Amino acid sequence: MDLHSISITSSALILCLIVLFVNSKGVLGASFTFVNRCSYTVWPGILANAGSPALDTTGFQLPKDSSRSFPAPTGWSGRFWARTGCKFDGSGSGTCVTGDCGSGQMECNGLGAAPPVTLAEFTLGTGGQDFYDVSLVDGYNIPMIVQGTGGSGLCASTGCTTDLNRQCPSELRVGDGDACRSACEAFGSPEYCCSGVCNTPATCKPSVYSEMFKAACPRSYSYAYDDATSTFTCTGADYTVTFCPSSPSQKSSRDATPATEATPVTGSTSQVSGTEPGLTYSGNGYGYSGYGSSSGSGQTMMTDGSWLAGLAMGDSPRTTSPSFLPFAAMASTAASVMFSFVCL
Repeated sequence: MDLHSISITSSALILCLIVLFVNSKGVLGASFTFVNRCSYTVWPGILANAGSPALDTTGFQLPKDSSRSFPAPTGWSGRFWARTGCKFDGSGSGTCVTGDCGSGQMECNGLGAAPPVTLAEFTLGTGGQDFYDVSLVDGYNIPMIVQGTGGSGLCASTGCTTDLNRQCPSELRVGDGDACRSACEAFGSPEYCCSGVCNTPATCKPSVYSEMFKAACPRSYSYAYDDATSTFTCTGADYTVTFCPSSPSQKSSRDATPATEATPVTGSTSQVSGTEPGLTYSGNGYGYSGYGSSSGSGQTMMTDGSWLAGLAMGDSPRTTSPSFLPFAAMASTAASVMFSFVCL
């Protein structure tokens, strides 16, 4: 074989390697890493959306202070959550107190989480942007954040680091504070579920309960049409989902811009900025008045006199005079009755 033939063969081989590398990157959309910083074991569940392939597992055990990673193909979409209080026997059969997927096994096998549960939702791009969010639309069970690394674009961290179970209203509380239900699950009415006559952004507006969630976790979905301040994008990143984050890295305010800059189509808006533990946020958000009382800093007073948003804003918890409590309770009741008749 002469040198010219060898040169052509070598060039062809290099070209094939380049094509193979590019194709392999296209097949591998992202790597997901799950980290458990809770003081207890959690059992993550995974549900792929229709048309997306199953990942390496659909459910597994994640002891405290441990992590696990696995790849996802480009174009994959689905959701992750943490199951808690699980009891599985030697064969892997059992149930969980929160986030149970109903399979009766450690593997969820294509079944979703029973609410209330904190959800991380992803759609990986096919050569373009990934979309992701942390949702409280189905309620809340534990704190969670999502962080992207190695990608381009805004690649904001998002999630909810506040322990909502400690501040959950009694009408939404599950058990002894194991989880906090959404108003939709608790009451089932169209104005809370954005269903029926309230199934559009124009007719389904933030409720006193979704505003409570939004005040505590400004970058998480609080109700079905909370897109403008809750969906984030990144291109070519790997993602870390952390349960019970204790000391995550601080993110700059420039990373807090959501995927869309559109003004929220429902509810009043106000400029929101501040810092949740591990999350810095700045941008247009909803006003958080309505659940009892609101301060100028965006805090919302609960009916028990506590300041839920103070936990997220970095303020000290405050108390109010006993005379305010009956008024707050009546305001909440009146709002619920009003919502039952009309979609505002």
